[in-house]
Amino acid sequence: MFAGKVVVVTGAAGALGRAVFEYFATGGARVVALDYSHELLDSAYPVKGSMHQYQEVDLTSRNSCQLVLSKVIDDLGRTDVLCNIAGGFLMGEAVHETSDSTWDFLFNLNTRSIVNTSSVVVPHMQQQGNGKIVNIAAKAATQGFANMGAYTASKAAVMRLTEAMAAELREQQINVNCIMPGTIDTPRNREDMPEADHGKWVPPSQLASVIGFLASDAAIAVHGAAIPVDGLS
Repeated sequence: MFAGKVVVVTGAAGALGRAVFEYFATGGARVVALDYSHELLDSAYPVKGSMHQYQEVDLTSRNSCQLVLSKVIDDLGRTDVLCNIAGGFLMGEAVHETSDSTWDFLFNLNTRSIVNTSSVVVPHMQQQGNGKIVNIAAKAATQGFANMGAYTASKAAVMRLTEAMAAELREQQINVNCIMPGTIDTPRNREDMPEADHGKWVPPSQLASVIGFLASDAAIAVHGAAIPVDGLS
């Protein structure tokens, strides 16, 4: 389905990032795995496919994204799909008690990272004449929750950012959409919530399939969507 396509995946060393990488690689794409350290990428991908790339990048820095992604585009000649998977989660304080560092961390990683990668990739997609961008919002972004203000605000911003980009780019054959996962079934989440009903959570592979749909020609008419993928949670 994705043979000959170049797919960029941020947060590629995480549980969801690995599932997305595997989905596109299995579909024949050439995948560029991005994360913030080579050590994380080496641990996530001990056996590296020769047709793929594995790059260290600081997604919170526009300069870092410019340097790394410009080189990727120069090397591979195109970027068909950008999957902005990287993100973070923190909770614990009321809004009026939340530190500047928490606000900065969550907005930089969850929201500004999308702006930073898009600032490099979108102009290339415009020249190319098409492209797909898939962002990760959250089910929790649909309303406010106590002691999660910074997180829910940053993910709500992803939804509005997705809609704005879709409105700006749809006439140029660039689709921008996002998904809203519930709790993802990862080892870290199981460790943090051992008493929860893990069977109601969403496996990363199922999220990857929805992301794959949004990145495919089957979703050519979908612009600015925020698709809930929350299993039974």
